[in-house]
Amino acid sequence: MIRVLLADDHTLVREGLKHLLAATVDIEVAGEAADGDQALALVKSNDFDLAVLDLSMPGLAGIDLIKRLKIEKPGLRILVLSMHGEQQYAARALKAGASGYLTKDSASEQLVAAVRKVAAGGVQISETAAAQLVGAAHGSDAAPHTLLSDREFEVFRLLVAGKGLSEIAAKLHLSVKTVSTHKTRLLHKMRMESTVDLVRYALEKKLS
Repeated sequence: MIRVLLADDHTLVREGLKHLLAATVDIEVAGEAADGDQALALVKSNDFDLAVLDLSMPGLAGIDLIKRLKIEKPGLRILVLSMHGEQQYAARALKAGASGYLTKDSASEQLVAAVRKVAAGGVQISETAAAQLVGAAHGSDAAPHTLLSDREFEVFRLLVAGKGLSEIAAKLHLSVKTVSTHKTRLLHKMRMESTVDLVRYALEKKLS
């Protein structure tokens, strides 16, 4: 039996996933979390085979959550189920320790198959995301946004979503000064002058 932790801040999403997985004979939803901090606490106190994670939750979330879970339980398999397209996060999620990435518009059969595959030690990722990983590893012809650190990329994503520095600071639990520093660094790394340039780039790369 595959013991699964579901972590998503939307109750309806969790209920839907639980109903879907309950229809199988080999998968058991053994825990539920509505935010990243709760997910981490459950992982600390229980043994799950697999965590199905949303990236955008209150509190500890995203790439930081994946890293913390893997530090706490290195053997835990992680499947990201996100509203964000693979171009945005798949390669980063796998580098952080996840073993699979699916978008929430995936078919239900695809999710069940991915849970089984990842729990068995496999990797669930599209060819496009795999190519991004290979490109990043070789460091050649890498797209500018792939050169950003995980934190810089998070700031980049929020900037192009129209968030101000204060909003970003509050969401990421950082000071405005730190966010401003990240913005300066990411503009330098991407060789761009302003947020407008970042928005244009995000639209071209389908990152927004």
